[in-house]
Amino acid sequence: MKVMLRRNNLGHLTVYVAKKDLEEEVVKEVDTEEGKVFTLANGWELAFRDLTDPIQLPQTVEARRLA
Repeated sequence: MKVMLRRNNLGHLTVYVAKKDLEEEVVKEVDTEEGKVFTLANGWELAFRDLTDPIQLPQTVEARRLA
């Protein structure tokens, strides 16, 4: 699914999923062999393959929902 990554007014990383009209803050970030996994405030886990460090924001990227 396509998601947009950006920083909110407080400087926290947020994820916006347009198809679900969902915007949540990232509460946990884990590096794995396949890429990054972000845990959102609502409990969703999203996997990202091709994110660079540091993350260029805002940007729209492809994500896969794990949980």
